[in-house]
Amino acid sequence: MSRIAIIEDDESLRGELSGILELDGYEVLAVEDFGQAAYEVLHAKPDAVILDLRLPGTDGLSICREIRKESDVPILVLTSSDAEFDEVMSLKLGADDYLAKPYRPAVLLAHIARILARADASASSRIEYAGIALDISRAKATYDGCEVELSRNEMCILAELIRARGSIVTRQDLMVALWQTDEFVDDNTLTVNVNRLRRTLERAGAPEDALKTHRGRGYSL
Repeated sequence: MSRIAIIEDDESLRGELSGILELDGYEVLAVEDFGQAAYEVLHAKPDAVILDLRLPGTDGLSICREIRKESDVPILVLTSSDAEFDEVMSLKLGADDYLAKPYRPAVLLAHIARILARADASASSRIEYAGIALDISRAKATYDGCEVELSRNEMCILAELIRARGSIVTRQDLMVALWQTDEFVDDNTLTVNVNRLRRTLERAGAPEDALKTHRGRGYSL
């Protein structure tokens, strides 16, 4: 049974969400200490998180950032905000999905099922190309026996490049893979993440040109 953590300050809505999820077979963890929300999630290790952005004493973006420092748990942002900035920032900070209130229960459950399925597929994958092996379940890459740990974004970029098996992956495709959109995302943000991955691979002993830049087109291994 999958366990879903709910970080929502509206008590009636929190109860409603809990009921919907429990009827669909999920176990629910209701987080009510919002100042310790990230800690509670990291300690409890749920299978997914439903996160509101407007919270007393803090905000959902900060909680999302803290969780992402240590965990790749799927995060669905559920908020009454309809601002494009909030949606973009949620995705840039590592949220897996975004749903505006008011929501329809069936749509909410479909979003939860999708991010859980995506996480399950990633967790069972070990892929390799050009001497670089990626263990997605452990967020680690290996080159010639030397293992390095990857951030969520580094892992996502490397997975896309390995699956392309030497073909060029466009910047737009990488943005969609990382943030589910290529709109409203600062182009430099992708460059920074790619350069971090390049340095991480070099620490594992991979050649400097293992991750190739194709100007105006994208990247490849």
